[in-house]
Amino acid sequence: MASSELELVRELIALNWHTRNGDVEPRRIAYDRAQEAFGDLGLPPGEAVETGACTAEWVRPAQEDGRTLLYLHGGSYALGSPHSHRHLSSALGAAAGAAVLALHYRRPPESPFPAAVEDAVAAYRALLEQGCPPDRITVAGDSAGAGLAVAALQVLRDAHDPLPAAAVCISPWADLACEGDSHSTRRAREILLDTEDLLRMAGRYLAGADPRNPLASPAYGDLTGLPPLLIQVGSEEVLYDDARALEQAALKAGVRVTFEEWPEMFHVWHWYHPVLPEGREAVEAAGAFLRGATGEEAK
Repeated sequence: MASSELELVRELIALNWHTRNGDVEPRRIAYDRAQEAFGDLGLPPGEAVETGACTAEWVRPAQEDGRTLLYLHGGSYALGSPHSHRHLSSALGAAAGAAVLALHYRRPPESPFPAAVEDAVAAYRALLEQGCPPDRITVAGDSAGAGLAVAALQVLRDAHDPLPAAAVCISPWADLACEGDSHSTRRAREILLDTEDLLRMAGRYLAGADPRNPLASPAYGDLTGLPPLLIQVGSEEVLYDDARALEQAALKAGVRVTFEEWPEMFHVWHWYHPVLPEGREAVEAAGAFLRGATGEEAK
């Protein structure tokens, strides 16, 4: 049974967040300011760093236990930033006992595909160069960031880089062609995303590239050799079939995959964890998975 807070969050989304269409820059500004609705969350300060062709932000929880989490934010590739997701990445880092490197990858239309993939790969390699053991590194992302995480893992695998211990995919956007049936069957239940807007954003990102390229849409990829994956998706999402397609691609490739469908939840409900119990529970579940993958059960 859903929490009593769920309906209040739905109303908050309807009033303040249901912005589709429009120019990219105003949407970026609105996204970065959206978490202000939660008030002062007392978040740990971020430490800005350069990483390859882009920037990133270190966020260190009180107890990081020698683990490192590379976090890739969502936002249809063109929106979002470490700032817009600091409350989520820091909460996941705390749950996982990990220092978080939140990447501000290059975004379209200024920098289309495959710039974001290149940045994610470069950031992971930078962690290795800094001496972070790969079996203590994990990767996580939400929405576009989840697809980006799996894309980067394919590049690293093909280059024979040592892979991280595990990855978490929150509400993954894994098919930029948007061919899943859930785009129609769940359209009336979706409260955040719009398929037409997703296709426009995909066009900005791809800039003429094939939407079925596995580095843009990992649901079409060969995931052989990838580390264990946790996929979390809400039952009400138009991207529900993306999550299922990613799961099936992982299973076909022999990858260990844990699939969690959260009843009555919407796209990246984790983002609302300051006010939504199910968001906090999902973050804790993801943190437990990452702790287990890096050699320790959740505390």
